Amino acid sequence: MIRSLSIAAPLLALAGCIPPSTEQAEVVQPIPAPTPSPAPMPAPSPTPPPGPTTFTFAGETTQGGWIRGQAPAGTVSAKLGEQELTLDGEGRFFAAFDRDAGPRATLSARLRDGRTIESPIAVSPRDWNIERVNVARGTGGPSEAFMRIRRPELARIVAARAVESDSAGWSQDFLWPATGRISGRFGSQRIYRGEPGSYHSGLDIATGESGTPFVSPTDGVVVLATDAPFSLEGNLLIIDHGQGLNSAFLHLSRIAVREGETVRRGQQLGNIGATGRATGPHLHWSLKWHDARLDPLLFLGPMP
Repeated sequence: MIRSLSIAAPLLALAGCIPPSTEQAEVVQPIPAPTPSPAPMPAPSPTPPPGPTTFTFAGETTQGGWIRGQAPAGTVSAKLGEQELTLDGEGRFFAAFDRDAGPRATLSARLRDGRTIESPIAVSPRDWNIERVNVARGTGGPSEAFMRIRRPELARIVAARAVESDSAGWSQDFLWPATGRISGRFGSQRIYRGEPGSYHSGLDIATGESGTPFVSPTDGVVVLATDAPFSLEGNLLIIDHGQGLNSAFLHLSRIAVREGETVRRGQQLGNIGATGRATGPHLHWSLKWHDARLDPLLFLGPMP
């Protein structure tokens, strides 16, 4: 009997005679898994401002010489020694070394992040043309009558050289303003029985006759054009080339430009003469950067 029931039960279930189980499986609709949030990206590192990480420059690192360069990226202010530098929109600058500069100078920059960067420069000495004479230097000095004339002239020269235009002439290659015999070199000096006299502050170019035209060595702005000869300089013209660099042209027979005018490299400025304290027609050209006197020959290539 037990064996027959075990066979019959499945048959009865198939025939519907045995009731099915009342337990039903729960139907649950699938729920989509949440999309995982992307991991937060790390904050980008601040992009360093473009430019060098220290000073870069080139030029003539010698007494009476000059440099052009670029300040470190992020520079707020910069100096050569104690002299503030003017920086253009790309951080470029002009700087120079006086005729009597010491053997070492330092460029320094204060950066936006508070750091300071310094760059030392070795300034080589020059062998100046020194003439020693066994004669006592004159001690009389200028008369008061002369100084009444001279003081207003000096005031105009000082005011003109204090002007800083936005000219970019400082960044250009310099032209010879005139050609001829070099009759006086920058830095030459007489020593009177051990007492030094004033050194020659510019470059003298002798042309042999008055009226020879001369041109601007670079772009600039006219900051002084005398309407009457000065006592020493004669007809005097001063051109500002920007960034504290300026040219002065002395002893002119004629000035062809006016104060406030912008002049271009190679433009005629006037004519060479022998006005003021001069022994013959020649162009005296001097260069200054703030208070430093510079050698024009260090700005020039060979005379054409």
